[in-house]
Amino acid sequence: MIATMLAGLSLIDTTGLAILATTVTTLLLGIVVSLWLRSRYAGLERDLRRSGGEEAGFAHPVLNHIVHDASEAAQRSREVNTQAIVENRFQSDLRPMLLAERFVRAATGLVIILGLLGTFYGLTLSIGRIVNLVATDGAGAADPALGVSQGLTHALSGMSVAFSNSLVGILSAVILTVLGVVSNVSDRRTAVMIQIEAALDGMQGAAGAAAPTGFGASVARLDGAVARFESALQTFATTTKDFHEFNVHLKDNVQRLSLTFADMSDSLRSQLGATLPGRKV
Repeated sequence: MIATMLAGLSLIDTTGLAILATTVTTLLLGIVVSLWLRSRYAGLERDLRRSGGEEAGFAHPVLNHIVHDASEAAQRSREVNTQAIVENRFQSDLRPMLLAERFVRAATGLVIILGLLGTFYGLTLSIGRIVNLVATDGAGAADPALGVSQGLTHALSGMSVAFSNSLVGILSAVILTVLGVVSNVSDRRTAVMIQIEAALDGMQGAAGAAAPTGFGASVARLDGAVARFESALQTFATTTKDFHEFNVHLKDNVQRLSLTFADMSDSLRSQLGATLPGRKV
């Protein structure tokens, strides 16, 4: 079968070979680019699992940019749209990879189109040569049978171009389709993006848990200060009450002492009056 195909390729002209080579090149590029994209996305996934998180940083720049954007968004608002941040960074930082991914998706249709192009080119070439064979006057030829044989050979070479390109195009499309089913780069990218979003949500949750813990400690310290202040106020109130009672008792004692001095003064006047009858006291 391979020998038959190689023999058929010998009948293809330069244009048919160029179309055929383009189809094969597209097939090989589709396979290589698909494997390269899978390795890059796998590298992102390994970096995401291996890194210590936001403080340790990542080896891939796009992951560091995503974490930085998420941190800035968290400072501006409590609700952080991690999906939009990841998609935006993938679009801006991984543009060549996304372009290569679009090429992989379009490669299947491209090889089919190239195969159809070669087919129509070969059919057009074959029909044109048959028309020339029929229109040619073989009366002037030395051997009319030889002329017809050569004309049919040229006509069949066009058919070889058509069917060879069709066969290669369909075979390439089958290979790329199977590769897309087994190893879909779009699904691989989506899985990596979901893992990055989950990691960002975990970082935001850890930061949110740390913030309430610090706030709770501050509130506890404030409660302690308030309790100590209340205790000082109660002590001051008790001291003030005791001081008030002391003032009340002191006032009573002074009044009693004043009355005692008044009684003593009256008593002295009475005694002086009794001792000196002719003198007024």
